[in-house]
Amino acid sequence: MALPEGFDEFDMFAFGTALLVGGALGFLLNAASVLAFLRVKELQTPNNFLVFNLALADMSLTLNALTAAYASYLRGWPWGQLGCTYHAFQGMISVLASISFMACVAWDRYHQYCTRQKFFWSTAMFMSAVIWGLSIFWAALPLYGYGVYDFEPMKVCCTLDYTKNDSNYTNYLTSLVVIYLMFPTITLLTSYQAIHKHFKKLHNHRFNTSLPLRVLFMCWGPYIILCVYACFDNVTFISPKLRMVLPVLAKTNPIFNALIYSFGNEFYRPGLWNFLTGEKIVEPVIKLKGR
Repeated sequence: MALPEGFDEFDMFAFGTALLVGGALGFLLNAASVLAFLRVKELQTPNNFLVFNLALADMSLTLNALTAAYASYLRGWPWGQLGCTYHAFQGMISVLASISFMACVAWDRYHQYCTRQKFFWSTAMFMSAVIWGLSIFWAALPLYGYGVYDFEPMKVCCTLDYTKNDSNYTNYLTSLVVIYLMFPTITLLTSYQAIHKHFKKLHNHRFNTSLPLRVLFMCWGPYIILCVYACFDNVTFISPKLRMVLPVLAKTNPIFNALIYSFGNEFYRPGLWNFLTGEKIVEPVIKLKGR
């Protein structure tokens, strides 16, 4: 199989290994989060259900990365254009759902720490169903011509084709930026700022409130900038290797999410530790009001 333009044997191996390591680590961490929720009864609360869904979305994204890693070692995509389209579709659902659940967890954390209001199962189930439904809807639009899915420069994974900067691409990407970047960013920023003020007032900082938003922008920021720039100009002048680095970086987000939202969450960590070690759960006590 001929190598894609701009890449040699070492590049294929290096990118494949990066995707393999990042995908495998992210999968294992998020799989532990998912299994802990399913196996540890004390974890099964409406609040933790949001974290569980975030881990599911991130697990799905890691499977997307592992598929690309496999194709890298084969030196090319083996499943044709149709396989590429559905690979991109599955990846887009995962990304949109993951970012949405990050915002929901931030909103819920605000209520857990600041308003002390109880979160009901009916609300958690409804929010989760809406998030998955909207993610599937927006990810399906390129299948019907509102944007196009195609290969990344290395031809081993597929995503929204940012090289076709026509009106369909521009309108679709603008919608995604508003719904799945601006709105979640505002939610994360305002929620964690309020939590930070609450911690400061109590002189008790239970976690780093600036970390979730920093990690989101660190992982997805460069790739989003590339896609937005493609609305205004042709991005193919950027080297294929650099354009390939950005999605690989973005696919490391599930690793950080697992560490922040599961292993670093004081309401989720005890159950996760119980699942991994068998040690007794010690839950933080916070008095809640009805919500």
